[in-house]
Amino acid sequence: MKLSILTSFLMLSTILFGQKTDSVLYGFRHLKIVYKGDPVDILIKSRAGEEQTKKPLFFFCQGSLPIPLMIRYYKDNKTTIYNVFPFANLDSLLIDFHLVIIGKPYIPLIVDENLLNNDMTYNDSSKNFPPKYIAHNLLSYYTDRNIKIIEFLRKLPYVSKSKLVVAGHSEGSTIAAKMAYSYPKITALIYSGGNPLGRMMTIVSRARTTETDSLKQVDLLFQNWKNIIASPANMDGNGDTNRGTFEFSYPPPINYLMKLRIPVLVTYGTKDYGLIQPVDYFRLETIRLAKTNFTFKDYIGVEHNFFPLKENGEINYDVYNWDKVANDWGMWLKKNQLP
Repeated sequence: MKLSILTSFLMLSTILFGQKTDSVLYGFRHLKIVYKGDPVDILIKSRAGEEQTKKPLFFFCQGSLPIPLMIRYYKDNKTTIYNVFPFANLDSLLIDFHLVIIGKPYIPLIVDENLLNNDMTYNDSSKNFPPKYIAHNLLSYYTDRNIKIIEFLRKLPYVSKSKLVVAGHSEGSTIAAKMAYSYPKITALIYSGGNPLGRMMTIVSRARTTETDSLKQVDLLFQNWKNIIASPANMDGNGDTNRGTFEFSYPPPINYLMKLRIPVLVTYGTKDYGLIQPVDYFRLETIRLAKTNFTFKDYIGVEHNFFPLKENGEINYDVYNWDKVANDWGMWLKKNQLP
């Protein structure tokens, strides 16, 4: 009986994770594994000289779209990459954590900038998003894959099991929230730039800011939602399928968030018109229900990615606030997670 159980476990491990390879790439530990037949690129960033020091994981869920983790460009006859994480200064987090990020399914880990679209998304040879990316671009897939990979990483000798922080921005916030709800070993959640009422609410809210009497685009969105509800399992499309949009919209993340008892930090910009009202409503509800495990940090006058807006409403990309946000995350974690 015991032999049978052991054999079943080993077979399951083989199915979940294929052969693992390690390398170092642009200062990141690169683990390449196979999860349920799908190739997975894992990047781990550690403080210099502390790669083997036992520390807990800070697991970051990236936002939407098939964007490679490493985008390479050429400058002064040298090759380098853009920031892997949205924040450039990792010091405030690397002191206490190994930082982890996982690539999008079937999107190459590293791609030259000139081979990508203007929004840095990746197309295959047919000039479309890869079909296998579209097939896996689901909340259910990301949640299950990430949890299984965390379980794998926590067995590594340099990973401490004392704490486990999961953070996500934009689409990644919904993934992080679902992970925290589903996996009790997560000890803190950072929910950044997320809409607690779901993706369709974000789409509708953003459309409201530009609609006119002659361009009633919101009416089309309600009709689109009606079509999604009629066929929520449909996987057609080049990007967000019916199933993908449905999973990221219903049940809305607030259903997961309100059930959490771990410390949760919510960060958002007050000029993020796709989610500001739902987040403020969420904040009011946590007060009404006396949810003392939630901390809200609003950044006044900035948009979805924490850039300020000019007087004409345009985004001012010259003012980069992500490092301040990441530093605030680190300070909050010291108060809520670390001894």
